[in-house]
Amino acid sequence: MPQVYFHCSNPKDALIDRCRAAVGDLSEARDRAVSVVRSLIMSHNLKDWRGWVLRVSDDLGDELFAVPFVFVLGRPQ
Repeated sequence: MPQVYFHCSNPKDALIDRCRAAVGDLSEARDRAVSVVRSLIMSHNLKDWRGWVLRVSDDLGDELFAVPFVFVLGRPQ
């Protein structure tokens, strides 16, 4: 089972995932990445998440794909 990390960053800050997660395939990794983004957005803080990106990498440090938070947030009204 592949092991992946979910690192989040913007141009000024980074949240480094130090605990890897086991996923069955890239589809499961994508679903889990979107879930991580949603949980951060829904957390009770005043952070502006629009400039953040979640990057999924393998245990060798190679980036598999990225999920910009704006894809989950949607367009501002």
